[in-house]
Amino acid sequence: MESPPEMLELILHTVPQPVWVIDHGGAIIFANPAAVAALGYSDLAELRGRQSHETVHHHYPDGSPFPASECPMLRSRQAGETVHSDEDWFFRRDGSMFPIEWWSAPLDLPGGRGAVLAFEETTRRRAAEQAVRERDAARIRAAESRATGRRIVESATAARRQLARDLHDGAQQRLVALLIDLQLAREEFAAAPDRVPGLLDEAVEHTRAAITELRELAAGIHPAVLSARGLRFAVEALASRAALPVVVTGSVEVELDEGVEASAYFVAAEALTNAVKHSRASQVTVTVVATGPSLTVEVCDDGIGGAVAGGSGSGLAGLADRVDALDGRLTLSSPPGGGTLLRAEFPL
Repeated sequence: MESPPEMLELILHTVPQPVWVIDHGGAIIFANPAAVAALGYSDLAELRGRQSHETVHHHYPDGSPFPASECPMLRSRQAGETVHSDEDWFFRRDGSMFPIEWWSAPLDLPGGRGAVLAFEETTRRRAAEQAVRERDAARIRAAESRATGRRIVESATAARRQLARDLHDGAQQRLVALLIDLQLAREEFAAAPDRVPGLLDEAVEHTRAAITELRELAAGIHPAVLSARGLRFAVEALASRAALPVVVTGSVEVELDEGVEASAYFVAAEALTNAVKHSRASQVTVTVVATGPSLTVEVCDDGIGGAVAGGSGSGLAGLADRVDALDGRLTLSSPPGGGTLLRAEFPL
């Protein structure tokens, strides 16, 4: 029957987890076959007597030297306490590095206090954890994309309804009045010719009003000045109509995609509208910069701040979806009393 030490050695040789023992001076005096193999050696004799830290833990992952005095796994031998780390590294015999989790406990030996250390390589576990994180992130992105798409559809539906109301209440009524004027003029042409010029004058005014309202509606969908003169000029036109002073800076030095250009314009338009309605600002600065890989639009006011991205009536949620649909990013900084900065970045 084996003695207790022989039984212990047999167990350590059999277990799949790497285990080794160091003496009071930090030298390796035992390593089971799992530890020998994990470190890239062929036999315990190649490890016995070597300083453990200088053999497997001698550098940081960035390649800089790692002093033994800073090594936490030697603390069990020095302070007599059990220590553990779930994120560390070792170096194999060939110099390759691999991630580990380890446990180190003090061990009283005839020559003084040593330590027994068990470790396991965590490459597969970390890969599995990373795969789970990437899967979860993909699910979150897919859910956000579905939510964004749903909000875009809802926003488009609301916009169509609003457009229909605007057409019905505005231009359509003007055109109906125009039709009535023309019908009356035709009927009065023979019976009361003196009334015809006045009816035609009213028809002309109704026509002009209808054209004006249709132009304003079209500007809300896609302003003609944007297509004709470009983003910087279109933003300047917005600024000129604003109810408070607006300074426009920056430059557009590259040709812009039509969708990106329109989205940038509506970011500026919505931000200016919010500044006029809510900020109590005395001045707004709009900066438009398109150079190289990106287009940036910043709208900054000196108002009361406190704007919230999802705030009721702000329109910022719709802007965020519009920007996100183009792989852009919308950020808002609006500390109470500190003004508001809305920034949209679009990759080109």
